[in-house]
Amino acid sequence: MIGIVEVGPRDGLQSETAVLTPERRVELIRRLAACGLKRIETVSFADPGRVPQMAGAEEISAALTPRSFSAIGLVLNGRGMDRALDCDLDEVNVVAYASDGYALKNTGAEAVRRNSEAAALIERARATGLRVSATIAVAFGDPIEGVVEVGTVTDLASRLAAAGCHEIALGDTIGVANPVAVERLFTAVAEAVPDCTRRAHFHNTRNTGYANAVAALRSGVESLDAAVGGFGGSPFAPGAGGNVATEDLTAMLAAMGEDTGVDHDGVAEVGGWLAGLLGCERPHSMLGRVPPWPPTRGGSTPPR
Repeated sequence: MIGIVEVGPRDGLQSETAVLTPERRVELIRRLAACGLKRIETVSFADPGRVPQMAGAEEISAALTPRSFSAIGLVLNGRGMDRALDCDLDEVNVVAYASDGYALKNTGAEAVRRNSEAAALIERARATGLRVSATIAVAFGDPIEGVVEVGTVTDLASRLAAAGCHEIALGDTIGVANPVAVERLFTAVAEAVPDCTRRAHFHNTRNTGYANAVAALRSGVESLDAAVGGFGGSPFAPGAGGNVATEDLTAMLAAMGEDTGVDHDGVAEVGGWLAGLLGCERPHSMLGRVPPWPPTRGGSTPPR
């Protein structure tokens, strides 16, 4: 089975103008879990003064007990880890940076400093028994510095694995990857850190996210990130179309004969509901706009 990590409640919301209450975000998460999603990035422990969309992480975590899925919290620094360790979570995800340009723009510090912090955060989380993943941001390209070398990413992945990371995710943060680059980089990472599972995080900025997802799976990647409705995306990627949409991705995989355990039609309904909360006419995803496929016996059915 292909693992799907739902990042809509975090990455999908953090750059939106509308700020959903913690209660609404809990409802979103529970709706997604009801569609069969088993790993959900529920909260970010970013400074709520800087990212008000992510305020209320503690309240949300408390409200999601008990649950039927693995709850993941995004941790960016030591203070965030302090908060995360006080919450009921199953996993934490830390962020490392493949280049200085994005790291400086996003955090105000060079990549070497942030990556040292990420390694320390991994060690802290492992000591408590939590499962730990690390996302390498801008693994395929930096908006300021351009293309990132394969060796830079594999060296960083090795360092994160040595710190005790269970899973390495490569993030196409600004949506510049292509299938050939995806296969090349994930193959190199598999050789560098064979004991870590691998995950892919694609943005659909240049409409290549779904092709990249297939390339990642053919490279042996075990899990894919996706966001309900295709919401989200980096503020440093002008014209970005958001994340790969959960409903579109899982519908494509189902048509390919791949099992994800996700009800893609149900996720499409959640995406439409979320679009209304965010003040959008409709989500960025396509599944909810087209007739079901294959068509029902006797002809095609009208669009939903």
